[in-house]
Amino acid sequence: MKDDGSAWYIVTAPEALDKVTHALGTTGIKPTSAEIAMVPQNYIKLTGPQAVQMVRLVEALEEHDDVQHVYANFDIDESEIQAAVGAN
Repeated sequence: MKDDGSAWYIVTAPEALDKVTHALGTTGIKPTSAEIAMVPQNYIKLTGPQAVQMVRLVEALEEHDDVQHVYANFDIDESEIQAAVGAN
């Protein structure tokens, strides 16, 4: 379980998702969402041109009609993301 200040996140094995969701329901807690997603075990810090290139790649992938989800393990400072978005 992780508290990010505005919500709690519960990470479990994919095969346990239904059991965890049901257990929360029996305690009166209704999840805002429950889904299977990829969660990286480690992150790669990107800065400068690499960060800009990665932001552009992720944006291009997200805009493609055939892509449903984009998962990544990069760590880019918010200021660099905003600079990359502003450069487009």
